[in-house]
Amino acid sequence: MKRHRHIWVAIAMLVASGTCNRSDKSELKQFIPPAKREIGGFAGEEAAPARRAPAAPAPAAARARQQGLLKLLGDSGDSANLAEIAGVGGLGTLETLGAVARSRRKAAAPDDKESNGDDEAAPTRAWFPETFLFNPLVVTDASGNATIPVRVPDRLTGWRVLALAHSRVGAQAGAETRFQGTLPAYVDPIVPSFLMAGDEVSLPIQIVNTTDRPLTAALRVELVGAALARAMGSVKVDAESNLVTYAPVRANRPGTVTLRASLGDMDAVERTFPVHPTGRPITETRSGTLASARTFEASLPASSDRESAKARLLVFPGALAILRAELAAASTRGTLEGDAYALLLAGRGETLLRKIGGESDTKALHALAMTAGQRAIRAGRTPDVITAALFTEATLAHPTNPILTRLGERLADTAANGQRPDGTCAGADGWTLQRLLVATADCVRAVRAASGTALARQRASRVTLSAARAFERNIERVEDAYTAAAIASSGTVEGAIGERLRKRIRDAVKQETDGTRYLPVPTGVVRIDGSTPSVVEATALAVLALRDDPAATALLPDLGSRLLAAYDPARGFGDGRTNLVALTAVLSLFSEKLPERVTITFTQDGRTIAEQTLEGTKLREIAAVEVPLSEPGKKHTYELRAEPPVPGLGYSVALKGYVPWTTERSHQGLELSIDTPRTVRLGQPVDISMRAAAPTGVELTIRHALPASVQIDTPSLEALVADNTIRSYDKEDGALILKVAPRAPGQVFTAHYRVIPTLAGKLHTGASTIGGAEIEHHVPPTVWTVR
Repeated sequence: MKRHRHIWVAIAMLVASGTCNRSDKSELKQFIPPAKREIGGFAGEEAAPARRAPAAPAPAAARARQQGLLKLLGDSGDSANLAEIAGVGGLGTLETLGAVARSRRKAAAPDDKESNGDDEAAPTRAWFPETFLFNPLVVTDASGNATIPVRVPDRLTGWRVLALAHSRVGAQAGAETRFQGTLPAYVDPIVPSFLMAGDEVSLPIQIVNTTDRPLTAALRVELVGAALARAMGSVKVDAESNLVTYAPVRANRPGTVTLRASLGDMDAVERTFPVHPTGRPITETRSGTLASARTFEASLPASSDRESAKARLLVFPGALAILRAELAAASTRGTLEGDAYALLLAGRGETLLRKIGGESDTKALHALAMTAGQRAIRAGRTPDVITAALFTEATLAHPTNPILTRLGERLADTAANGQRPDGTCAGADGWTLQRLLVATADCVRAVRAASGTALARQRASRVTLSAARAFERNIERVEDAYTAAAIASSGTVEGAIGERLRKRIRDAVKQETDGTRYLPVPTGVVRIDGSTPSVVEATALAVLALRDDPAATALLPDLGSRLLAAYDPARGFGDGRTNLVALTAVLSLFSEKLPERVTITFTQDGRTIAEQTLEGTKLREIAAVEVPLSEPGKKHTYELRAEPPVPGLGYSVALKGYVPWTTERSHQGLELSIDTPRTVRLGQPVDISMRAAAPTGVELTIRHALPASVQIDTPSLEALVADNTIRSYDKEDGALILKVAPRAPGQVFTAHYRVIPTLAGKLHTGASTIGGAEIEHHVPPTVWTVR
């Protein structure tokens, strides 16, 4: 009987100098048998004899060959077949790589003469992905060979190829190899991730000469969307050396800048980056669902900057798209609440996906469960009642994992044991009755999640009955709708008490100008952890409390629309607690399957400004469209239409613009001052001091806007977390975001941290903000001088 020799191969190519750090390499290498970690190969079920890598050629000769390789493989017109070049025994040498590519070019154009580099300009390098090949399923032929077409990017770096394979009978093998992509001489402009309008900077331009002879060549820098203060001239670079010169750039207006730098006829590279406006941001939003055509009138202020005015449309194709997005992003948010949320998603993801028509990715769910489970075990070593209430339901969502199941039972016991004789849970000095009642509702919800045994069900019944009596005794003191929603959604109260709570919620619901509805959060209301809940969390709790209420039938779609409009793919609905309740609410409202094809049309005064068709995989993703606005200061009529209409299709339209700054007084007690030296040194640490004031009991979010190319010193922020000055921080391009716990009466927030500027010039920041509990105050931009 003939023995089948087909194998499956997974190939990944990464940037050796960029995307693979030391831990990545060790993690990948654990999947490769030790005997295969050298450059070797595999074919069929037995690996071919390993070949030794050829001795490295002399540097100048190798670099010359690498130049030919990159010119042949790096431009948009050529691609090489990776596996054909590599052969069965691993990647060949650079000589082989270049020879194959040259033969292809000659075959494609047999009458052309090979360029010697002097009679034609170098192709422009403009494609710079850090990972450009991931192919998880390659089926070889009977002899174990496969051919993979691949285009090598324009990055001048070292590349690593990792291949893992297994046969039909389960035999495994793997190989890893590398190749270099470089040029004898090249130019490398260092561009920022962004600039602000009005910035005047000196952009570093590096010229590298890898040959054994000195180099003199003309350096040209061309800009579109910005101005070059002076022309660049010739440069001279010693043999096997490099030189850094600076291009003086002025970013006069918002938009996109394209920079093209060329070094004689040897190399040319093109980079792009955005220029952001520095005015005061203005946003007009509309949101809802596309059960029918939606029409609204809106305008930005007459003084809005015409260059930067845009309309951004987000379309949320039902609960499936949001669930898939959250499954992908949940493990990256890194907070205790986020870990509990990720663990719960991992446990329920497969069931939820199947329920609403999605396909489950078992491996991705398993990886998410592993990551979040380890964090849960760490958090559950010595849990308090608050931690137990947070993690119980998440750990018990994994019944096949004995470790998490035992941890869930222990956490449920902790929550149950935290119940006092009067039926309330947790509590400590300084707690308000409102916080105590919310904590009791959370504890009941956690204990009720543990019902796998008769003893667990008895425990849940005991805790529920005792808590119900506590809620009944204090019903007259439940003064806010958020607490009423927390109690009603816990499933603890029924009958007349439950109806009183639901009526309080219905009466408190407010309506926005765009038709959506929300549940406001009064001042002083907090969650179990003492922080102020967001309007999104309160609205989601209202949905869960009213979803079976016949009197709230007309409210639920508008409440759900507010939730859909509040979703952001990067941060979800908010923090982990908010994400948990909001996603549950969205799944309960918008779980119907979508049509196979939906066309979204967005018009301004009857003229189509954006159109997108959602079908196939796009119906599982959140669609985003951004278009420039004409005449932003004029009132326009906008229409958003879905064909066919879909109730579960949510949308959010934001008209964004910038107006000149005017003097702004502090808003509802919010104040923020930031001290930064006006002149700082390039590459030297800069001490930043900030001082903030806010109403008592308000959890603050401070966004400190920074100029381009400023690195934030992480240890100084970790010190602020360690001494409880801030709860957490988040970094993004051009800003630092601080989360600050509510302050006591008269208490002023102060903090100090460090940054390091890495770009010289006159640099503007954006607007800094301070906000909390749906109020926000802007602090005008500042100017840094970096010498």
